[in-house]
Amino acid sequence: MPTLILVRHGRSTANTAGLLAGWTPGVALDERGAQQAAALPGRLAALPISEVVTSPLQRCQETVQPLLDARPELRVHTDERIGEAHYGDWSGRKLAELKDEPLMEVVQAHPSAAAFPGGESMRAMQTRAAEAVREWNARVERDHGGDAVYVMCSHGDIIKSLVADALGLHLDLFQRISVEPCSITAIRYTRLRPFLVRLGDTGDLASLAPREEPPSGDAPVGGGAGAP
Repeated sequence: MPTLILVRHGRSTANTAGLLAGWTPGVALDERGAQQAAALPGRLAALPISEVVTSPLQRCQETVQPLLDARPELRVHTDERIGEAHYGDWSGRKLAELKDEPLMEVVQAHPSAAAFPGGESMRAMQTRAAEAVREWNARVERDHGGDAVYVMCSHGDIIKSLVADALGLHLDLFQRISVEPCSITAIRYTRLRPFLVRLGDTGDLASLAPREEPPSGDAPVGGGAGAP
């Protein structure tokens, strides 16, 4: 079965503003995010990519555009099932404010029980994304063969949930996974089980350096802004 290259969108204006974007329209890449996207074709140059699938949200569309410009032969498909979690009433709010919401503790420690007010549950988010991947695996294998490689550009929580699914981890453990903006995660699927072969690879170790403000013990909902 195919190898899936998961790309988180580049750093966005919402990331740097500390907002939980969700499906809020008009959230674009910031200057650094555009630079990250511009570097993506070079990072993927050695791979025989057969298809590109992307979230419909602007920040993902902008992230894959340089790759499509570099490889005009590639077909791009939009799939709403790999769009960001529907955060409902939380969408567009500051993460600093949301940390005091009682639901945030559930999101952090027991996400399989978390449902966003006016939005969807985290279980529903994982289910739709995993179903999309399974369908795309079958389609890519049918059209391009079992050794095919394809790219899917999505969002932090979606990618983390897909990694948990591939590893057989309960959703309650997915907050232990971290994927930075424009990081690459690769999962090779086989008939019996998937193999995680890359996780959150940016080629940059800056995010491991000590910060002026020590990071909190909470996972960044929505994925975080990455290294400063």
